[in-house]
Amino acid sequence: MKLHELRAVPGATKAPKRKGRGTATGQGKTAGRGMNGQNSRSGGGTRPGFEGGQMPLYRRIPKRGFTNIWAKEYAILNVDDLNKFEAGTVVTPEMLKEAGIIKKLKDGVKVLGNGTLEKSVTVQAHKFSKTAVEKIESAGGKAEVI
Repeated sequence: MKLHELRAVPGATKAPKRKGRGTATGQGKTAGRGMNGQNSRSGGGTRPGFEGGQMPLYRRIPKRGFTNIWAKEYAILNVDDLNKFEAGTVVTPEMLKEAGIIKKLKDGVKVLGNGTLEKSVTVQAHKFSKTAVEKIESAGGKAEVI
């Protein structure tokens, strides 16, 4: 059997209705749209969420808060993720991305203090939590803010 010989099992597929192809089909003339009205016309119908003039749900429910368009989103990692690197290495955001610890650099890298660090490494990142700095320095490393 070759790729071009593959066929669907009989009964697995159904031919689509051919609308507007003559009265003999039963779907001719108005093509199943009925006689008159908004939905019979091309481009007819209402927009999504329209409730016939009633105040729509998305306008009835209360709105809260706002989105800060200047907010910075950081790629975060924990101190125990730094155990992948050899002792004495200078860990940069690019190295973290290559190692697969972070997926995207986003607006910067933030190191959080979850877990333990067994190796002394110099970490270069945009932000550090207080506990992360303490754990890096207690392991004999350095936390450098870029």
